[in-house]
Amino acid sequence: MRLAVIDCGTNTFNLLIVAFDSQKKYSKVFNSRIAVKLGQGSINEGFIADEPFKRGIDAMKVLNQEISKYNVSKILAFATSAIRDAENGKQFVEEVKRQTNIDVEIINGDREAELIYIGNKAAVELKDSVSLIMDIGGGSNEFILANSKGLLWKQSFPIGAARMLDKFSPSDPITIKEIADIKEFLKVQLAPLIEAAKEFLPMELIGSSGAFDSIVEIINGELNGEPIVESKTCYDIKMADYLYVSKLIKHSTLDERKKIKGLVAMRFDMIVISCLMIDVVIKAFNIPQMRVSTFSLKEGALIDHIIQVGKIK
Repeated sequence: MRLAVIDCGTNTFNLLIVAFDSQKKYSKVFNSRIAVKLGQGSINEGFIADEPFKRGIDAMKVLNQEISKYNVSKILAFATSAIRDAENGKQFVEEVKRQTNIDVEIINGDREAELIYIGNKAAVELKDSVSLIMDIGGGSNEFILANSKGLLWKQSFPIGAARMLDKFSPSDPITIKEIADIKEFLKVQLAPLIEAAKEFLPMELIGSSGAFDSIVEIINGELNGEPIVESKTCYDIKMADYLYVSKLIKHSTLDERKKIKGLVAMRFDMIVISCLMIDVVIKAFNIPQMRVSTFSLKEGALIDHIIQVGKIK
């Protein structure tokens, strides 16, 4: 049996295909991602503009073609912030169904955070002390407080990198005042997280999603750090290395970012905002340690599906 999971995110559509053996254990068969930037030009106006809409549909057609090569028996597809918040989000889902016959489930922020937690729990060995899991998306960011005993608190915030980029339109390179304005805005928006952290006292940051993958890849490219490999799902990040990367990113122009080793093209514009978000979290909670998980929503959705099917049987 083979199963496909599609994460229809704001910036990228991600596909994971897995195969199950006779013991019902799964292994990765194929994975792919396509940059779609659904929120481009309209994310803060609450709709998907015509060009991004078409890019999204085209991406789903490409992913469907890939799925057709692998004898997949079931497809799980999920839509997050850009689609759930758009007035034409339902229309997008209906068009996907019409052109690919794929049913896309629009999930709310709470469910998104839950699936991200499930994915991270499978990738990272949580400790007795509390970890803050942070997933940076294009439309929303999810924050989860958890330890080895379980999930303690979670919330989705509509402050993803694409929304922030659209709202602030920072200069190239970003100015000191723009950095200060963005950080102040983030602190206000993250007030519920700040209150929760006072109770649970997180001791480390676990980064999940593409922006954090880029941090690992830049550390590898610029500082000769550890590369991302298929067989590994968790990476320890030296705080000094992260701070070096953050400074490099924040002081760079777009042309300079294109030359940073390990930074892929789809992150050129939003990585500055992503680093500012990480900076705010690290400073607000005085977090001394960081790890990066390569699992996120799609892996969480896969694991959750396996658990639910087991319960049904």
